[in-house]
Amino acid sequence: MRNYEIAYIADSDLDESSLTELEERVKGWVEANGGKVSDVDRWGKRWLAYPIQKKNDGYYFFVKAEMPASAPAEIERNMRLNEQILRFMVTVQETA
Repeated sequence: MRNYEIAYIADSDLDESSLTELEERVKGWVEANGGKVSDVDRWGKRWLAYPIQKKNDGYYFFVKAEMPASAPAEIERNMRLNEQILRFMVTVQETA
């Protein structure tokens, strides 16, 4: 099991209940692939550096999770298919 950080930007048109549902869905993807979520950091609505899908702002989320090495590929696939997520990135957290 390795430590990962999943960063994603959600569509700015979503309401609070939709954002909570999306957050739970991402947690479910992690747990379905044998992982465990340790922390979710919501940054809230922020301006984007450049327009994405004609949107100028979005909701930033950072999820810290412990997952097997095979899990990120499946999570990235699910995020790519979800239209509510504008951008995402899964990175390995190196331990010193």
